[in-house]
Amino acid sequence: MFRSNCTMLVLATALLASPASHAADEVFATAAGAIRGYDAVAYHTEGKPVPGRSEFSHEWNGATWHFASAANRDRFAAAPARFAPQYGGYCAYGTARGYKVSTQPEAFAIVDGKLYLNYSIEVQATWNQDRPGYIRQADHNWRELAATSYTPEAKN
Repeated sequence: MFRSNCTMLVLATALLASPASHAADEVFATAAGAIRGYDAVAYHTEGKPVPGRSEFSHEWNGATWHFASAANRDRFAAAPARFAPQYGGYCAYGTARGYKVSTQPEAFAIVDGKLYLNYSIEVQATWNQDRPGYIRQADHNWRELAATSYTPEAKN
């Protein structure tokens, strides 16, 4: 009996700690898809936000990602971590401050080959004042925030 209970406890703990049990909130998604339906690859290749199209979609990390073309979808599918925004597409400044907050497509930056999104152009202006510092703090905070639930109106 003890061995059976112990095995059940180990299995339950493993399931609760698994990334899949928290995946839904690891990516900022709306009804339009991950990162409001914008093409994550286009930020890197075109240097601007480009709306994705539903016919060029890909499921990754618990969300549906949309792309402007089949080529962009395929590039993302081959290396999603290379193109996906940092912190699941939540605001880089908000993550640095310790909370998840939504983002706007136009408030973005590519830093060292990585995509960062912000809540607004105004918030991005603050984030731009110390990008390295905010990125360091957000990298640290994301370890815990990734598994927390996102409440859309909490910080917006």
